[in-house]
Amino acid sequence: MSNPALSNNPALNGKTLTADELRRIYDQPAAQTQRPGIDDAATGAAAVNAAAQAGFGGQQPPTAAPSEKPMTYENTISKTVLLFVVVLAFGAVGWFVPILMLPGAIIGLVLGLVNSFKKQPSVPLIVLYAVFQGLFLGGISQVFEAQWSGIVSQAVIGTLAVFAVTLLLFRSGKVRTSPKMTKIFMVAIFGYLAFSIVNVILMLTGANQDPWGLRGATLWGIPLGVVIGGLAVLLAAYSLVMDFELIQNGVKNRVPEKWAWSAAFGLMVTLIWLYVEILRILAILRGNN
Repeated sequence: MSNPALSNNPALNGKTLTADELRRIYDQPAAQTQRPGIDDAATGAAAVNAAAQAGFGGQQPPTAAPSEKPMTYENTISKTVLLFVVVLAFGAVGWFVPILMLPGAIIGLVLGLVNSFKKQPSVPLIVLYAVFQGLFLGGISQVFEAQWSGIVSQAVIGTLAVFAVTLLLFRSGKVRTSPKMTKIFMVAIFGYLAFSIVNVILMLTGANQDPWGLRGATLWGIPLGVVIGGLAVLLAAYSLVMDFELIQNGVKNRVPEKWAWSAAFGLMVTLIWLYVEILRILAILRGNN
């Protein structure tokens, strides 16, 4: 999901800064040319990653110094793949030791928040986030698979399908963000986060005995969890579009390669959130059959 590590970077979001502000961010002189613009614990980290977009204007953000590599699609993809290999490796550990699911979720949430609000990407912290999210995903996937056989493969296919469709629509130019839609997205994401927090509190205190909490209620015969989950999938898809735009901006402006780690982190957060939501929707639907 689009995260502050990317969206607060002037070269990625297009915000106009002064030359002094750009020097403080990049520790290098600013360019002088001008160009016109162009599970509830886990999902909590994704929700706080949302950030607005803006078009380029005013002073051009600085490019990578001649001595360092710029951010490219290739090194962004390679870093993303590396992080997901780490997630899968530790996911296997979590699958066989599901008791690690809870510490994985808690520590992963904390690391997600830390990485989201750091002004500069930290590779060790991003990799550690992948490690603990892997433990969480492996554990929760094993628990769900034991209850509903085949549900994990269905959730994986659903996640890949949403990602592929969103990417194709973005590449074709049919889907883009807009200031109005981003404002609606921000309101919806924080509303979703508030609902998730209230739901967890009600479940932990025993005020709601349903295994899914408020999600187990029905709305016109449809489980509320399915309605909320469907909304979350749409939010995650829009978040992917924001991630794609930020990556595109970074590559076009030749920002330093280190920001590819932030891009990979943002994509990983969104896809993990998307997978958990789809897994939960399928569980609720199969549980009602």
